[in-house]
Amino acid sequence: MTVAEFRPPRSVIRRSSGNWALQRALDRRGLGPVAGVDEAGRGACAGPLVVAACVLKPGDDRRFEGLTDSKALSEADRDRLFDLITSRALSWSTVVIPAEDVDALGIHVANLEGMRRSVARLSEHPGYVLTDGFRVQGLATPSVAVVKGDLVAACVAAASVLAKVTRDRLMSDQLHLEFPAYGFDVHKGYSTPLHSTRLKQHGPCHEHRWSYANVAEAAQRHGMRSPRAVSSKPGLFDASEGEVVDNEVL
Repeated sequence: MTVAEFRPPRSVIRRSSGNWALQRALDRRGLGPVAGVDEAGRGACAGPLVVAACVLKPGDDRRFEGLTDSKALSEADRDRLFDLITSRALSWSTVVIPAEDVDALGIHVANLEGMRRSVARLSEHPGYVLTDGFRVQGLATPSVAVVKGDLVAACVAAASVLAKVTRDRLMSDQLHLEFPAYGFDVHKGYSTPLHSTRLKQHGPCHEHRWSYANVAEAAQRHGMRSPRAVSSKPGLFDASEGEVVDNEVL
């Protein structure tokens, strides 16, 4: 039987049981340690994609009051949980995928590659991996996709906190200082009205994702061409119709 064909014995997990119930069920079946994987920055049009993996200690749930999807937490709560996770988790890792790699690979492929790399970097080899939303093939361990995993599974929520805090700090502490005109410290590279206005005013910088429709449009307005020397898709950065990603505008 291959890893891809393996499935754990069926267990009924009630949503009311809390976001540690799935991990506990897998641990009881002898399938631990359980790792969660999640990303931050998928919907942004600038900055890196950050993917994180995390293995939490069984029975440590009382230490993590309030742990949930990072997007539902305040910045202060995310920072508090980030410090707690990095100090108490059995193992954790983060992978930063720069904008130029997102352009070359495409956001979905880059995300999958980041998830594989983040699991591979764990010092504690997981017995089972929970991914948020969709299956990830090529993991060296059994896995299952969990719908709204960052709300349902604590280890996925922990990974989402690691990924978001890591990315937010990169956008605020590094990229904002390098490119202050865009306000990366405020919108973190997402297509907010502020970011859209600044992008139209100044055109894109190196840290934008030049394969995204709104970035390509802004570049055309300013007569700019992509700084990327190599792309996996010939002609991509000419911003021709049908060759760019139509990202969400928040």
